Amino acid sequence: MPIELEKTILRNVIVNEPFMRKVLPFIKVDYFDGAYKILFKEIVKFVATYNRLPTQESIKIELDESVNVSDVQRQQIVDMLPDVFTEKTENQDWLLDTTEKWCQDQALHRAIMESITVLDGKHNTLTKNALPDLLQNALAVCFDTNVGHDYIENADARYDFYHEDEERIPFDLEYFNTITKGGLPNKSLSICLAGTGVGKSLFMCHQAAGALSQGYNVLYVTLEMSEERIAERIDANLMNTPISQLEHMSKTSFKNKVDKIAEKTNGKLIIKEYPTGQAHSNHLRALLNELKLKKSFKPHIVFIDYLNICASSRMKGMGGSINSYSYIKAIAEEIRGLAVEFDLPIVSATQTTRSGFGNSDPGLEDTSESFGLPATADLMFALISNEELVAQNQIMVKQLKNRYNDPNVNKRFCIGVDRSKMKLFDVDNAKEDIVDDGPVFDKSTAGERFKGIRVN
Repeated sequence: MPIELEKTILRNVIVNEPFMRKVLPFIKVDYFDGAYKILFKEIVKFVATYNRLPTQESIKIELDESVNVSDVQRQQIVDMLPDVFTEKTENQDWLLDTTEKWCQDQALHRAIMESITVLDGKHNTLTKNALPDLLQNALAVCFDTNVGHDYIENADARYDFYHEDEERIPFDLEYFNTITKGGLPNKSLSICLAGTGVGKSLFMCHQAAGALSQGYNVLYVTLEMSEERIAERIDANLMNTPISQLEHMSKTSFKNKVDKIAEKTNGKLIIKEYPTGQAHSNHLRALLNELKLKKSFKPHIVFIDYLNICASSRMKGMGGSINSYSYIKAIAEEIRGLAVEFDLPIVSATQTTRSGFGNSDPGLEDTSESFGLPATADLMFALISNEELVAQNQIMVKQLKNRYNDPNVNKRFCIGVDRSKMKLFDVDNAKEDIVDDGPVFDKSTAGERFKGIRVN
């Protein structure tokens, strides 16, 4: 332990208020030893109570009233107070950088010592599975002194933000790129709403295949179908082969097609299956960390098939004591929090209600189980199918919520679908005949929601 550095940091904490305000939230009591640890604990307690720096006299009084400090320790602290309360001019940038590095070293040292205790089987609570988190948290120690966006002072930074190109994962479908201004940004949750059999999994498998083709790393989490069935759909899409013909393909032909796909992309696709209703955000977090450690794989986008059959890490085990609104909303919030934590977009899906299943114009109110899901999502759209659309091999898309663009512009549009090959494609005449900027009202019948939707 560098005693002089420890004393310098402690002295500036107690006499340099700007420095204290910046570093106090990040320095832990355990980073100090002996008398310095006791003194720092008293400083933290005083600042938390009175929101100002203590004086020598107040420290002495607090020490006299403390029953956890021995007479020897009390005298050691009293003897060092004059030196600690001496103001000395230090370069503030150097002081902040040095203090940050010191905190990182202390955190790492304690993480390693705790890891040894775990490996020896002497830790009371942690197991070997906790070792990656211990070291990761220690290495993540960082002074973040940003306390918010100042509207006036940060105007230049805000202007630059408006004009910078945000990193996005583009679609291979024209109108989805149009409504999202170029694709899905990081730290976002997008939800596809559709009835059973309309094409939720088809949409996500197509988008996963499209992202892989563009060179992105893709993680596909399935809680409904097996890993092999998801891979089968993606095979049909990327190989441009009807799904029914895959089982009749020779192994040599199949391997050649996979090799050609690999030659055209630098991305990777991982498909992970969990039991229905069992996986929650902590499982996904552990999976992402494990993939990074074991396979050096960091996804650019994650698909979860699908959100309603995930579990909540916060409400697990509460059984019937929790309603579906709160439970599904908790799942959505946890998964969106995961997107923020790992700085990537997450795409998932949800079912319509029973009444929404046959509705040709579903809305947010047709979301099954919980209206808290659309409240959390950044982008939400419905996939609509009927006999006329099926006959034309099309699916209608309706925007329900869009934080990236005006959802009333291009509110509805159609995309083509080849279900045999699990592929979606742009419809050539969509712009002229299908896309509209809002609902088509029947003016002659007041109270009816819509007369209908124009379809080519």
